[in-house]
Amino acid sequence: MRLNSVRSSPLKHFFFPAFDQEYDGERNSEGERHGRGRAHLPNGDTYDGEYEHGFRSGQGTYRFRNGACYTGEYLQNKKHGQGIFFYPDGSKYEGDWVNDQRHGYGEYTYANGDTYTGEWFNHNRHGQGTYVYKDTGSKYVGGWVNGNQEGEAELIHLNHRFKGKFLNGNPIGRGKYIFDIGCEQHGEYIQSEQDKGEGEEEEEPSLLVAPKWKASEITKLTLWTPHGENPPSPREASLVAAAAAAEAVEERAAAVTEEEKMPSIAVTDEPAEGRDDEPSLHEVSSEVFSPARDAGEEDEGSRGEEENEDQEDQGTASSEDKEDESKEAE
Repeated sequence: MRLNSVRSSPLKHFFFPAFDQEYDGERNSEGERHGRGRAHLPNGDTYDGEYEHGFRSGQGTYRFRNGACYTGEYLQNKKHGQGIFFYPDGSKYEGDWVNDQRHGYGEYTYANGDTYTGEWFNHNRHGQGTYVYKDTGSKYVGGWVNGNQEGEAELIHLNHRFKGKFLNGNPIGRGKYIFDIGCEQHGEYIQSEQDKGEGEEEEEPSLLVAPKWKASEITKLTLWTPHGENPPSPREASLVAAAAAAEAVEERAAAVTEEEKMPSIAVTDEPAEGRDDEPSLHEVSSEVFSPARDAGEEDEGSRGEEENEDQEDQGTASSEDKEDESKEAE
């Protein structure tokens, strides 16, 4: 029997009464859902889109009863290709899917306004990506491993940035802070363990705390990055500092000479109106990266992502259990 004869026949509901009450659409000559159709699942979910030999394949929209919605490509009942998933909490993912997993390249917008744009692997942030913190405007640009910040990266703040390496979401090892006022602070993050109180058993594993920044020197801007180049040696740094000091002395001497040529001007104790004093390096340093703070903000977004994964998995599982389309078409 040809497909057109099945579609146009007034007896098609007579031939397939068991499952047509939940499905309205096209079928092939074998009676499988094939072509365009709309299915109402017993759990309240709906699917409107393309089918191929009894499976959701091609473009379609799946609406979950909890308010979630996926619009995009399917392959044999699984999200596969390009698609957008809207979650009940207001977050969304737009990008690549493979075998029902976020996999490839995509952008996730979290419920708190944070965003991650970059590579995904097996549902996790993995590879190179950029995470933007909405509340502070800071952003992390660099490597990710299984959902955690890891590898060489740059953490960019409003008036300074940090270049170095990360492990499990925290900076670790050598790095540098680059300040907009035109200098750098070199040093390293040292992992420390939480001190044990008196009477605590030694057998219990020590608790790791956030790594601490240990500064070594302040220099002019250098070309060093965490991508393999070596930081300046103490001798090179001292030479740079000495050259800067000599240059400052020469500039000061020239300024004194010019002042001698100029008529004296009355000096008052009144501050200049509208003058914006530049912050000192010490003041700026007090605002440097706080692993606990930024990690906490990201954890909030990650928790929402994990909750959405659970909801998505539950919706998919229920739909697959109650809509075994390949069996219905037999």
